[in-house]
Amino acid sequence: MSELKDLIKKFMELDDSLNEELESLEESEEVYEQFEADHADEINELNEIYHEIEHMVFHEEFLIVSNQTEDEKEVVALIISEEDEEAEEFVIPVFTDEEEANIAIEEFKEQFGDIEFTCDKKAGNEIVADHHEDDDFVGLAVNAPQWDFVIATEDVHDCSD
Repeated sequence: MSELKDLIKKFMELDDSLNEELESLEESEEVYEQFEADHADEINELNEIYHEIEHMVFHEEFLIVSNQTEDEKEVVALIISEEDEEAEEFVIPVFTDEEEANIAIEEFKEQFGDIEFTCDKKAGNEIVADHHEDDDFVGLAVNAPQWDFVIATEDVHDCSD
């Protein structure tokens, strides 16, 4: 398993654990402040892991899935906004390996019919750059739809730049 996959899994597990505990608490500012104080180390670790992921996604080479028609090739995008919203916000699903991409392609075929899909490789920073002018582009969904991890466009960066 890649280092990025390991980090994302670690992030999701820690985030889920903290959120589960937080949801079980009564809603009050004092309780939330105490929760943050009690879990400061875990919250700091969560932030550090996410920052590491931001850098790795910038450099990581991902598989991106495209819908291949006779005339054109279009990158698959997942709409994440509500139906009644005016703008259609979307994420680009990216995959860490062929197995993850193939799982997604099977799900895409179930949703959209037996369409021809192809895969290309591209670095995270290139994918973000390709869509940076689109205000409705939210970010990258790593190993979607089987994972629930989206990294926002503005978070994909390299501090050495």
